[in-house]
Amino acid sequence: MQCDYFDSARCRSCTLMGVPYDEQLRRKDDAVRRALADVADHDAWSPPFASREAGFRNKAKLAVGGTISQPTLGIMDRQGTGIDLRGCGLYEAGLGAVLPRLGEFVTQAAIAPYHLGTRRGELKNLLVTHSPDGELMVRFVLRSQEAVSRIRKHLPDLRRGLPQLRVASANILPEHKAVLEGDLEIPLTDDESLPMRLDEVTLHLRPQSFFQTNTAVAEGLYAQAQQWCAEVDGTYIWDLYCGVGGFGLHLAATDRRVTGIETSPEAVASARLSAVDRPGRLEFFAQDAVAFARARKAPDLVVVNPPRRGIGDLTGWIEASSVATVLYSSCNAQSLAVDLSRMPSMRVTRARMFDMFPQTNHHEVLVLLQRR
Repeated sequence: MQCDYFDSARCRSCTLMGVPYDEQLRRKDDAVRRALADVADHDAWSPPFASREAGFRNKAKLAVGGTISQPTLGIMDRQGTGIDLRGCGLYEAGLGAVLPRLGEFVTQAAIAPYHLGTRRGELKNLLVTHSPDGELMVRFVLRSQEAVSRIRKHLPDLRRGLPQLRVASANILPEHKAVLEGDLEIPLTDDESLPMRLDEVTLHLRPQSFFQTNTAVAEGLYAQAQQWCAEVDGTYIWDLYCGVGGFGLHLAATDRRVTGIETSPEAVASARLSAVDRPGRLEFFAQDAVAFARARKAPDLVVVNPPRRGIGDLTGWIEASSVATVLYSSCNAQSLAVDLSRMPSMRVTRARMFDMFPQTNHHEVLVLLQRR
């Protein structure tokens, strides 16, 4: 993949830009296998799951800089100057096509970009998600509610220009800190969730819920989970750190009971909405995963999809429990290796690297663990 932004040094976020994609895939697969060499035998590994090397991102997380008349949508440099990246080749075509109109809307609605140095202005970030059906969710991350009325006023015009816009909201982030969003979300449209239609499951994303950035690779990840779990016994499944319920919803079946646990109420609301048309007994709760596990009898199968730091204290519970099978999806092979070393009673029987983030060293790895 060739990128003018990288070649001109305006953006160096893609650390593997210029490296042939086959070589990127080989490097990442080798790195993950080395990280897990002490816990996963060579025979456990399947070939890496490849992605498109460009045009794969379903989500744009755009820092807004510049001025009302000339906003930039992209990243900030060290001086706090906005660098416009609306032409980034990583975005899905339908996502990249709408970014110029969103830049025009900033001017139309007179939303002053937030300036890091002076701490003045309103619009900090634009968060845009593109569904497989071509629909959009647009979130305006603002310093205060000052601009909300103007966004509402001009939103009908934006929707006429972008009829695929299904969900819009204003997120309020008053603090001056390096985070993408705040706690308060103000709906601006009647629809408050974006359907993400995968092979056989439609996930309903609410504004503050998480979904994988690469839709095609996420489909492959869930399909692999289905295949591996179909080969093991068990009718009661826990989906811990479940997010919007992607794994649990894909593992649901008429003879299975699935309980999903996630700390984010927004994600749980998304999962419950998605569960309406799925078979089996599905339930989702906003709770702490470790506290939930310690208070209940162990299920047949535990699925974990934690943040980068791993599952921590849950390893002790799993090691001491009667759980026969664990499916672990990780975005950090180093923390995964630490967690697996703390569960010596579990052995890795299947493993595969999924290239969720081409042009970078980031990865997703899925492992199936079974009690010795």
